[in-house]
Amino acid sequence: MKNMMLLLSFIALSTSAFADEKLDSEIAQIQHEWAKANYQTPKDAQEDAFKVLTEQAHQLTVNSENAPEAMIWEGISYSGYAKAKGGISALKYAEKARDLLLAAEKANPNVLQGSAYTSLGSLYYKVPGWPIGFGDKKKARAYLEKALQVNPTGIDPNYFYADFLNEQGNYVKAVEHYKKALVAPARAGREDADAGRRKEVEEGLKAAEKKIK
Repeated sequence: MKNMMLLLSFIALSTSAFADEKLDSEIAQIQHEWAKANYQTPKDAQEDAFKVLTEQAHQLTVNSENAPEAMIWEGISYSGYAKAKGGISALKYAEKARDLLLAAEKANPNVLQGSAYTSLGSLYYKVPGWPIGFGDKKKARAYLEKALQVNPTGIDPNYFYADFLNEQGNYVKAVEHYKKALVAPARAGREDADAGRRKEVEEGLKAAEKKIK
């Protein structure tokens, strides 16, 4: 009986490890497709690229039984789709992104180094406020600061916080975080995303420094 229990425990652990590896692999694929759509696809083709990506990401969420990592990447995909689509009709996709990210935050706020916080923060400051949309600068700041608490040296939390500060007119502090983003540790397997983000950081840094002068 003892040997049988040990065998069952081993099978359960092996199955769980395989499921985790499978999810990690599928998320990595979504990440690469996102980087391709966001940084390597012409502007006039991005809407279609992100539409396909949202469908792939949604299937991953379903297959993973709403794993927070999958919900985060579905939310990020919908956020990209909303940005590419533009206009009032894009708001429903931004709302979909927000709802997915809030669900992921509730399930596990620190998963993927606090990516739910980063993505929610960027949504809240980029989406128009009431009465058009759900944008909220106070919520944006709170989420972006939470993201930095979880991942203080990360390229994404520092970039988005810098971009938010730049938009708010706090150029000195924006420059500080743009510079932190530039020296952020490389992310294994995310070289394509890092390269694209670093260009955005450099552009934001130059714009903020000009405003200081």
